[in-house]
Order: sequence, then C-alpha cells, then structure tokens
Amino acid sequence: MSHTILLVQPHQEVRRQDLRYESVNECTEDVCKMYEEHLKRMNPNSPSITYDISQLFDFIDDLADPSCLVDRADTQTYQRYNKDWIKEKIYVLLPRQAQKAGK
Repeated sequence: MSHTILLVQPHQEVRRQDLRYESVNECTEDVCKMYEEHLKRMNPNSPSITYDISQLFDFIDDLADPSCLVDRADTQTYQRYNKDWIKEKIYVLLPRQAQKAGK
C-alpha cells in the first residue's frame, strides 16, 4: 500500500484540497464517490444514479488540475501523477469492483 495524496479543486470558487489515503485504490474509489455525490446534488429527486465511465472521465476532466502524489518507498519521495493517470487507475478499478459486487 502506498500512501496517496489527491490534490483536487472541485470548483473554481473552492480552494484546492489535499485528501490523504492509505492506498491508490482508496483514492480512486473516493474520486468515484465524489462524482456520485455530484450526481446526487444535480438530481436530488432521483431515487438512484447511474453513469458510465465516459461521464466519470468528463467530470475528472472538468476538475481544475487534479493530481495524485504517491509515496515511493524506494526513494522516500512522492511521485506526482496527472488526471490521465487517475483515469487509468479508475479504468482498472471499476471492473474489479463490478466483479466483486456480482459475487
């Protein structure tokens, strides 16, 4: 597990936040939850929400310069990754989550 820091500015009027996680998976799961919360705010009367990965990626693209800092134990430094890396990690994570939910 690599300590991970998500740097994100959800809206232009909100200051940049740094959110800390114990792993990359925990971080990417939270990005998905952020989008789900956004959908709930946009559709308060909807009993459920559904979305596809392209909509999630559009949401990430609309964030102001999201990035992750991932702890590298071998160098004792943090490696910075951009939103494309975040989307790649989510692309790998979502099928695994769907597979777990189906069991």
